[in-house]
Amino acid sequence: MFKILLPTLLLFIFSCQVNAQKWTDAEFRKANTATNASYLSNEEKNIVMYMNLIRIDGEKFYYTFLEDYINNYNAKVRKYRNYNELRITRNNSYYTSLLKHLRGVKNLQMFYPDDKLTSLSQSHAQDLNRNNLDTHESSNGDKFSKRLSRYFPNKAMSENIDFGYSNSLDIVCHLLLDCGVPSLGHRFNLLDQKYKLNTVGVSIQPHPSYTWCAVIDFVAQPAYYSNNE
Repeated sequence: MFKILLPTLLLFIFSCQVNAQKWTDAEFRKANTATNASYLSNEEKNIVMYMNLIRIDGEKFYYTFLEDYINNYNAKVRKYRNYNELRITRNNSYYTSLLKHLRGVKNLQMFYPDDKLTSLSQSHAQDLNRNNLDTHESSNGDKFSKRLSRYFPNKAMSENIDFGYSNSLDIVCHLLLDCGVPSLGHRFNLLDQKYKLNTVGVSIQPHPSYTWCAVIDFVAQPAYYSNNE
């Protein structure tokens, strides 16, 4: 088993290193708005970074980090009998439509983490875990907008929830592809320009049915200014 899997893993690591070299240090610095957010784990910080890299150069992300994700995903599901159904092919409609949406995505407003919003994301992720739910509604019936509006009244807001992943790149790419979601709501939150979403809360928590869940909340706040931009 290890003789089969190890070369694939090494190939994936090498691919990640090669693709990362296509991004400049300045781009990584600009994207890494969560670097000093002590309330986030490293993977949660990296979720913010990958979302921002998409917004810095969407097409470059498509041909680098998204390629890494797809290659790794396809390698993981190769062991299953229904591999041909599970794998992501180059003619997958969600994959091809994504390139159309990412072309022209360049130097958009960065996402910045917020500790209060992260606390709300964490509370909902823990609620999903505690009650084995997979919904935007809390166990008490509150919609996400009601939860967030208590602390961020009269603001544009949205929410992404991902199940099954604890790795930041997997989470972001899974939401970006949005396979099986005709509305592409998760994708459009990541690429938002209409509502000026710029503040995020992020939490990765365990989940009884899906192993992991990640909640990402978005709010439009007055514009941030950073020396990285």
